[in-house]
Amino acid sequence: MPKKKTYHHGDLKNALIKAGVEILAKDGVIGLSLRKVAMKAGVSHAAPYAHFADKQALIAAISTEGFRQLYERVSGVAEEYQNQPEKQLVEAAWAYVQFAMDDPDRFKVMFSGVLEKEKEYPDFVTESQRNFQLVKMIVEANQASGRLRSGDSALVALSAWGIIHGFILLLLEGQISHAVLEKMSLRELVEFQLEQIQVK
Repeated sequence: MPKKKTYHHGDLKNALIKAGVEILAKDGVIGLSLRKVAMKAGVSHAAPYAHFADKQALIAAISTEGFRQLYERVSGVAEEYQNQPEKQLVEAAWAYVQFAMDDPDRFKVMFSGVLEKEKEYPDFVTESQRNFQLVKMIVEANQASGRLRSGDSALVALSAWGIIHGFILLLLEGQISHAVLEKMSLRELVEFQLEQIQVK
């Protein structure tokens, strides 16, 4: 009988999350189970229960970790360009696009809506809200500089996020025509999207 893998403290949880992302990407939420995750990670069927009470807890962990990584990436850029609001907006949007392209499977899970009763997972709520607050802060800096229209910063942040998020989804699903992609680079397309909400 093959020996089950052993993991150092902390590694098992990450291995289970990685296996969960792969299964979700291939089979969707219906195809996900802790038993399948254990099998893919090469551990006993009981092992996942040390970290996750059920399938929803695993999905919450996948999404929470995704939002934590996204925050790290975008906040790093925001800090680097904190005195250049317009550049900060463009670089933060570009970091968001790159994050999605680097890990499209996890990105799709994070925004899939498959997590039920999300308020039961405070870490998930904290991380997702922290990301939106970061977008809001970047928008407020651009409103103060006169680059973005004034008004409720949460609503303007929602518009900015919606434009870039929608662009990413079209990109990941191969829905942007080759004629458009041949005309401009991805980065130029991102900048063009942002120009649509800027004060002329």
